Amino acid sequence: MTEAIGVRRRSFASRVVGRGSVVWRMDWLLFGAVVALSAVGTLLVWSATRTWSSIEPTGMAKKHVLNLLIGLALYSAVAVTDYRWLRTYAPVLYGIAVVGLILVISPMGSTINGHHSWILLGGGFALQPAELMKPALVVMLARLLAPTSEKGKKKDRPRASGLALSVAAAGAAAALVMLQPDLGTTMVLMATTGAMIVFAGIRKRWVGAGVLLAALAAMAVWSLGLLKPYQVARFTALIDPSSDPRGVGYNSTQALVAIGSGEVFGKGLFHGGQTTGRFVPEQHTDFIFTVAGEELGFVGSVTVVALLGVVLLRGVRIARMCGDRFSGLVSGGIIAWLAFQTLVNVGMTIGIMPITGVPLPFVSYGGTATFANMTAVAILQAIHLRSRPV
Repeated sequence: MTEAIGVRRRSFASRVVGRGSVVWRMDWLLFGAVVALSAVGTLLVWSATRTWSSIEPTGMAKKHVLNLLIGLALYSAVAVTDYRWLRTYAPVLYGIAVVGLILVISPMGSTINGHHSWILLGGGFALQPAELMKPALVVMLARLLAPTSEKGKKKDRPRASGLALSVAAAGAAAALVMLQPDLGTTMVLMATTGAMIVFAGIRKRWVGAGVLLAALAAMAVWSLGLLKPYQVARFTALIDPSSDPRGVGYNSTQALVAIGSGEVFGKGLFHGGQTTGRFVPEQHTDFIFTVAGEELGFVGSVTVVALLGVVLLRGVRIARMCGDRFSGLVSGGIIAWLAFQTLVNVGMTIGIMPITGVPLPFVSYGGTATFANMTAVAILQAIHLRSRPV
């Protein structure tokens, strides 16, 4: 009897951690990079908020850790499920995200730090539906662009109806986000949509036509005055931040000062003068990369970028292993989203991109953004677990 129990125990352990188990087949490099980025982000959030937190010196960091724990719980739940359910429920997820965006621009929405992008939940917590739209739009576009009769054939092209519905779905999401207004998230949604349409395999002439239409649309938005004055000023400040160093160019100028002052090895964690003095606004969210630059120096900044690169490269590897078009498009969409958001966030701190309110994935403080990012990499993990042969 004891021997039989021992056999069952060994069998259970084998199922959990043995060869062929979920633990064995997980992409640990992907998971490790995300955990490392989250750990570094927690330290940077702590440093950026310890001198002004209204709770206590470690209050914001503790709240960030709580968000990370919830995010890791979501990661664990999503990673071990069959990703194919996303195709079935994509319209539901997209619909929920659209409802959330509508509620934001209704009287239920709230303004935090000048952005009308939140729904207050009480207890110091708030929901940002625009962040939830990112994964929802990715899975919705993948469903629309992946032919239902594909049978894993990569040469299949998306149907015209699917392409039209994809543009409509992305356009509706972008329009609702711009009503907040949130230019940064709108740019992320549009870049992700464009990348997924290209990944879907449309003909080159249609890609060229799409680029031309996008350029014409951008010119129309600019010439018709659809952007807010401060948004226009951010683009013009990109060309010459020194033209108004106390106005629209202030953020860019102070960000460059903070990063440059860190030199090679940085001033040391918690010892950044720009960070402690709060010269750079929103250093725990949009400008958290300046904390890395000042306190960890060039070496620390490159390490953060390298870890983000690991996440993206592992995502590319997973996308190449996909056995069906839907999972391939989902993987490609997630990679495009995270890559573009990283480019915009890091780029605006070093003066090569306009100032827009997008957080650095897995590093910046945030609740809804953390949950969305963790869900995205969990979907990649779920696809990896079911694409890799046992």
